[in-house]
Amino acid sequence: MKKLLCILSLIPFGFFSNCGSQEQPNGGKAGVSSPQKISAVQAKAIMDEGKPYTLLDVRTEDEYKEGHIRGAVLIPVDELQTHAEKELPDKNAFILVYCRSGARSARAAKTLAGMGYTGIHDFGGIIDWPYETVKN
Repeated sequence: MKKLLCILSLIPFGFFSNCGSQEQPNGGKAGVSSPQKISAVQAKAIMDEGKPYTLLDVRTEDEYKEGHIRGAVLIPVDELQTHAEKELPDKNAFILVYCRSGARSARAAKTLAGMGYTGIHDFGGIIDWPYETVKN
């Protein structure tokens, strides 16, 4: 009876909530890295540092041809599951992700994190990119 009372007295303090849960504070699964949200200014500073990075455009091919950031690799968000591992073989690489407005880049960042990529930095949309772009 004493053990039962002891256990019941711990319940209000949350000692048994999430018991056995694999969920992490970031809302992801155990061992999954969360993407970082950064600004266009921060992304440009990273690009100018000279350290290695991969710039990933997740828009459509037509959008990419209309204008993209120099050096960007195109993998449309809907093709990430099938093309990322071939095009982005280093899952620990520093990856800067963008799209048009930020919705697809956020989705892509979460997808990549779920695939085991650890260095993902989402800087939103090209519409907020105040720097040079190029056309194909």
